Amino acid sequence: MSFRRHSALAVTGIAALALAACGNDSAEPTAEPTAEETSGGVSLEQVQESGLTVGTEGTYRPFTFHEGGSGDLTGYDVEIIEAVGEKLDIDIQFQETQWDAMFAGLDAGRFDVIANQVSITEERQQNYLFSEPYTVSNGVIVTLADNDEISSFDDLDGKTTAQSLTSNWYELATESGANVEGVEGWAQAVALLEQGRVDATINDKLTFLDYQTTEDNENIKIAAETDDHSYAGFIFRQGSETLVEAFDEALAELAEEGTLTEISEKYFGADVSQ
Repeated sequence: MSFRRHSALAVTGIAALALAACGNDSAEPTAEPTAEETSGGVSLEQVQESGLTVGTEGTYRPFTFHEGGSGDLTGYDVEIIEAVGEKLDIDIQFQETQWDAMFAGLDAGRFDVIANQVSITEERQQNYLFSEPYTVSNGVIVTLADNDEISSFDDLDGKTTAQSLTSNWYELATESGANVEGVEGWAQAVALLEQGRVDATINDKLTFLDYQTTEDNENIKIAAETDDHSYAGFIFRQGSETLVEAFDEALAELAEEGTLTEISEKYFGADVSQ
């Protein structure tokens, strides 16, 4: 970890001087350092002994948040990594931080893994290790329940959708030929839809499912879905191979036992783990 770097170098230098002074040719050779020790990663054995520090926002409902704003930390991601920790006999310790500081905290060794719906991308895979996905999602078109004019993205041509102008869904809407009404977020998009001021909105399916678990809004429906899917996994520093392998095995067991499905349905009313 970077905050121990200088002290570790100092100890190494002292040890080297001591060995040179002894000049004992019969000394036993020291063990070669593991990949985790040389790269800044952590091993399964290390976290089983000292605990696993997990970076998360704590303000990203329903994935990682405080119930009632000030209660215990909970959420989809929180429950899943706690279930993995129980499987692997690891003490889980959460450290909350803002998203903008998340990767810097992982790089600096302030925590060992991020549990915060981190999308698995080729760019991130060049610098980090990911577990197998524990969330699978895609984009959806949401319309009024009685709308039978929109059943595909081609049908958005000439229609009006409500989108955040900085989101990738805005790009998809314009590429589909839609006229876009700018909104600040999902709640405003639904309001405009129900007022008849727009024909549809495009968003992540997880957003729709989370909304429906609390609102059960019968006035809206999913009219179409993208073929492309996004995947989220736990993210680690390079060199944490044994820990990632153990996480993957634990996730596979939790999936087989139905635990991932149970947690998914609790927060989304559907299985979003596969």
